[in-house]
Amino acid sequence: MIPISLQALAQFAAGTLRGNGSRLVTNVNTDSRKITAGEVFVALVGEKFDAHDFIPQVAASGAAAVVVSKVNPAWGALPCATIEVGDTLLALQNMARGYRQHHAPQIIGLTGSNGKTSTKDLTAIVMARKCQTRATVGNLNNHIGLPLTLLSLREGDQCCIAEMGMNHAGEIKVLTDIAKPDAGIITNVGMAHIEYMGTQDAIAWEKGTLAANVRAGGVVVLNANDKYSEVIARHCQASVSMAGVGCGDVVASDLRADATGTTFTLDFGGEKVETRLPILGEHMVGNAALAACMGWRQGIAPADIADALNQAKLTGGRVEPKVVDGIQFIDDSYNANPDSMLAGLRTLSRLGGEHSRRVAVLGRMGELGPLAQAEHRRVGEFAGSLNLDAVFTVGGDEAALISESAGRANKALQSRHFPDHAACAARLREWLREGDVVLLKGSRSARMEQVLTHFSAS
Repeated sequence: MIPISLQALAQFAAGTLRGNGSRLVTNVNTDSRKITAGEVFVALVGEKFDAHDFIPQVAASGAAAVVVSKVNPAWGALPCATIEVGDTLLALQNMARGYRQHHAPQIIGLTGSNGKTSTKDLTAIVMARKCQTRATVGNLNNHIGLPLTLLSLREGDQCCIAEMGMNHAGEIKVLTDIAKPDAGIITNVGMAHIEYMGTQDAIAWEKGTLAANVRAGGVVVLNANDKYSEVIARHCQASVSMAGVGCGDVVASDLRADATGTTFTLDFGGEKVETRLPILGEHMVGNAALAACMGWRQGIAPADIADALNQAKLTGGRVEPKVVDGIQFIDDSYNANPDSMLAGLRTLSRLGGEHSRRVAVLGRMGELGPLAQAEHRRVGEFAGSLNLDAVFTVGGDEAALISESAGRANKALQSRHFPDHAACAARLREWLREGDVVLLKGSRSARMEQVLTHFSAS
């Protein structure tokens, strides 16, 4: 944070300050285990915890102030200021809203069913060619993470790429009301979170809330390859551009993939530049086109955009190549849904040399509700249709449906289900040989990266 007084934060939070209001602070924290001297601690209340229980320890750790919705007489006289509010979560969001207006950076909101974090990383890399840019760290993209992202903006930060996630209807509106985006990107509308949203149309409406709430005079970039983009565009007050593979205002074409990334041409309304994305997966080119389009609309030259993409790196666990004992692992374990699973499998099928074996090691996909069994079978059938040598799955019955369906679709394919990561890793250790390629993918709850951890340790 830019140094700001406790009095100002208390005003943002609509709270009552008790203590030294002139003291300047530079960070807001919600994790009592990581509090450091001089920070403001917000005591959130969850279903299974109440951070008010840790106020004495937080105060003793040197916190400048604590934001609380109740005061316990047992605390005694705390050695820090207090900001008393009616609801600590709402106070955190209000502090972020107030600080965003006080700091006044350009906010580029970003959401979508697939590729949010990758596109966020690519957009931040591109926008950094114009100004000092900060972006959501990791996956801090919800009603708590977004406020913390905004409150982390520092002196000199002129742009923030704010990732916005959702599980239920109405959540994107909460986030846009806090962030007040000047621009927005929607990567696509897929099946993620359909368990809670019910239909893909409902998901599109929720994602489209970001685009509809970008201010007049701002910029919205939509996926030219997504069937919902035209409908979303009609609800925008901002100027809309489309970007995609083979079509759009910014077009990626002539894709040439290899073992380390993809080379392609970007066409910015007639100005063409050769571009190299050093990230595996042709589906990543679509994400790069979205980032490139936003940079172009912000006045960045196409040559500078191409150069930025050429140096791109993504957050860990996203199509991240790792070589162990001559075997190439593609760690895409951070998360998964049907669309991203199909894209990952397609990428795997195109990797390796003439004698390489291609192995998919997959976990379950979450939040699919009544579609879970059908979607796991669909992924398995797709895997069976590709040039793969094995499909291994780990975990419960849903994951097992993938390997079972793959085996039925392709009798020559080795398909097998394992009860845990260690058992799968042991089989890989005895079966794989140098030059083979392995994809690790599943929802976050499947923790598929643990297969590689066990493999490396064996």
